[in-house]
Amino acid sequence: MFIETQETPNPATIKFIPGQEILKAGTIDFASASDAAKAPLARRLFSLVGVVRVFLSADFVSISKADDTDWSMLKPMILAALMEHLATSQPILDDDYYAKDDNGSGDDDDDDDGEVVVQIKALLDERVRPMVAMDGGDIVFERFEEGVVYLSMRGACSGCPSSTATLKMGVENMLRHYIPEVKEVRPVEEF
Repeated sequence: MFIETQETPNPATIKFIPGQEILKAGTIDFASASDAAKAPLARRLFSLVGVVRVFLSADFVSISKADDTDWSMLKPMILAALMEHLATSQPILDDDYYAKDDNGSGDDDDDDDGEVVVQIKALLDERVRPMVAMDGGDIVFERFEEGVVYLSMRGACSGCPSSTATLKMGVENMLRHYIPEVKEVRPVEEF
């Protein structure tokens, strides 16, 4: 098995591409080891000293490291853990993972979404998410209130120094161009 790695705009995060399916759909962002209780792959990765965040997508895994950890030491350990886990066909998630209230994808397909929200979600899905995924992350619609679109950045994009610029210069300008009701884009802060 060969696992490709790619640097991301976030120097604390590397994207690992194993060439096989990780998730059937969506993304899941594990911000801590305690979040990964029902995710064997994420648990294994968090057991490595220096891993502080694990992000799973359809075909890649993004790993964020602690500030005091060096990639030259951590990267080979991550590659070994990924290879062993995936080569032996161990589960990515426990069977009952999706029984939780929130699967982490942030995508709620509410039938009562207004026309503006439907347009926002469509633009994010078609134009923004593919570009953000190339950098090892995801962008998730949270809500639209009084002209303000609230979005959360996940994976490599969470905590990335350039994520604010991405939201303001890229996403906000695009949404305002296509949807006049949008006045501003704000990040949803993690707690």
